[in-house]
Amino acid sequence: MTPLAFGDPVRLGPYRLLGVLGEGGMGKVYVGQDASGTLAAVKVLRPELAHDQNLSHRFLREAHTAQAVSSEGVARVLGAQLEGGRPWIATEFLPGPTLGQAIDTHGPFDETGVRVLAAALASTLSDIHAAGLIHRDLKPANIVLTSRGPRVIDFGIARPEHGLTLTTTGQAPATPGFGAPEQVLGHRVGPAADVFSLGAVLVYAAGGRPAYTGSHVAAVQYAVVHEEPDLAAVPSGLRTLVQPCLSKDPGQRPTPAQISTAFDAPRGGRRLWQRGPVADAIKRHETQTKQYTTVVGNGPQPGTSRRRFLSVLGAGGALLATGGGAATWWMLRDELPPAGDAPPAGLVKRPSAGGYTVNRPPRPLWGPIKVAAADSPAPLVLRDVVIFASADGGLTARKVVDGSQKWTLPDIDATARYVALGRSQFAAVDTKGTLHVHDASTSERLWSVGLGAKRVLAADASTVYAATADDNLRAVDRTSRENRWPEATAYVAPIGKTAEAAAGDGHLVLSTEEGGIFVFNSRTGKKTWELTQQNKGAAFAPVVADGTVYLGGSDLTACRLSDGEELWKVLGTWGPPALEGDHLWSVDGGDRWSLYDHRPVRFSADAGVADEGWYVTLEGDDTPLVEPLIQAHSMWFVEGGNTKGVTALDKSTGDLAWTYKPERGGTWRMAAAGNRVFLLNAGEAVAMPVF
Repeated sequence: MTPLAFGDPVRLGPYRLLGVLGEGGMGKVYVGQDASGTLAAVKVLRPELAHDQNLSHRFLREAHTAQAVSSEGVARVLGAQLEGGRPWIATEFLPGPTLGQAIDTHGPFDETGVRVLAAALASTLSDIHAAGLIHRDLKPANIVLTSRGPRVIDFGIARPEHGLTLTTTGQAPATPGFGAPEQVLGHRVGPAADVFSLGAVLVYAAGGRPAYTGSHVAAVQYAVVHEEPDLAAVPSGLRTLVQPCLSKDPGQRPTPAQISTAFDAPRGGRRLWQRGPVADAIKRHETQTKQYTTVVGNGPQPGTSRRRFLSVLGAGGALLATGGGAATWWMLRDELPPAGDAPPAGLVKRPSAGGYTVNRPPRPLWGPIKVAAADSPAPLVLRDVVIFASADGGLTARKVVDGSQKWTLPDIDATARYVALGRSQFAAVDTKGTLHVHDASTSERLWSVGLGAKRVLAADASTVYAATADDNLRAVDRTSRENRWPEATAYVAPIGKTAEAAAGDGHLVLSTEEGGIFVFNSRTGKKTWELTQQNKGAAFAPVVADGTVYLGGSDLTACRLSDGEELWKVLGTWGPPALEGDHLWSVDGGDRWSLYDHRPVRFSADAGVADEGWYVTLEGDDTPLVEPLIQAHSMWFVEGGNTKGVTALDKSTGDLAWTYKPERGGTWRMAAAGNRVFLLNAGEAVAMPVF
């Protein structure tokens, strides 16, 4: 939440604008309040888009169409009109966490809770479909839990992706893993598509993990179309009810009315919204909303300024950017909504003179400051913090906004690494070998398992992988918190402190400091294949996607994940690969690690064909490149360029943008999130903007 800036309107229709919730490629979202003190999220198209009359009219038409849905289960559209040449829409402000936030914080619902949720959402879908409309993007982030039950948001609002969330004709993209197969395939959709999405939502609510997973968007979409859902975490009493909703054939799915009947909850079940931890979270949101309304409305403190409103909001939390404001995020293409109540990293505004000058780095957002141990692993950015190995031992977290310290965990063995579990949690081990999972923003310990572990290796949607002191492997189920591999999985070479790993598509891929690649079945722990001397005595991070593993080192190689069959190979010495969409990037290291010619190159991921129009030669030294390229917005960042420092490259062309080059050498560690890239060298961290 930021104050109004020069050029922002002060009022739109009946709403006095109090601040900016965020902005993105489509427009700005403000928090507004009418004369009665009612808060609303007010969305406005950018001026350059508002000039497109077709887009403006569709924007308003969808809002007016949504008003035809008479249901207590949707977020109401309060008003919409064209004012001063710019269309705006005001939506109801809902005090409560999203379903995704509730599951992340409090865990999956019990069977009664899922039945209550299913019946309520099915009733809402019946109302939507009765009006001749389809939601098309039902997912946990678009369901807000209130004291009156779940409410569906992001309803009737134009989408940026040249489509609409809510239309009577046409087809719109849906969130991977929640959209129906017919949406993935680009076919026309009907009400049955919303039923499929409801089934995927219920699987997530019952088990705490998605029905369809994959290490890449395309892998998830492939699973939706061709594979069966993962219902292992769903209680047996619910599986037979959920599974028909996820039928590949739309005609075989039940209607919302049939779902309401099948999931009928026992008497007293609806107390889910009045009692328990979810109800407590809802009450906190309601209390904060009342405080904001009292401060800025016609309550007992008249004449309150915007400045005071912003200070109250800053002290009170991120309610306006999460629970009630969840429906505003459709415009914010520069940031994803955070999980939980922590604020996002924040938006970086372009300087009036432009983002940067070629080969001249922009001014750091903060730093360099001494924050970490000299041998800290790469930073880990989650929610509102960036995590390092502390110079004083253990872990430390700094706020992404200004670099100030937020928390420390002195008992964690940071040299044993730490891995992200989604967007809000991370796993690490302590000095006694116990695996711990923490909330990233607060550092709260969520659960622990004694393993005798010396290293956290990787994680996927269901499992955390670790290595023990005797080089055995463990796979801890994130739901049951038990070792998935009943017997220790023996290993044939030292894993070491620099081992790298990746998990996905049913496998764990381990790269060791001795240069070997070992691949294990995620379900059984059985080693399925291996390569020796792939990395010339160094551990390079592998990349797993779409049933393929990509490996750097002595040749850039793509192998089939299931059996190790080589799909393609590019000779030479290459740094760790980085994948985005259909392209793979890696840095050509030259012969025998004589890296006087650092050359980032773009390849086609399916065939390994180099794009000769995309590369830039960087002056290097004789240090092997072991850090992967880091992507943020329109830039790639590569360490070791121009002898020292970190170089930013234009993602589309490969052109050099700028190099951050302080007067010191050594290995650089990097991480990126939103519109920030965090650079770490010799214990000093700096946050750079990405435009």
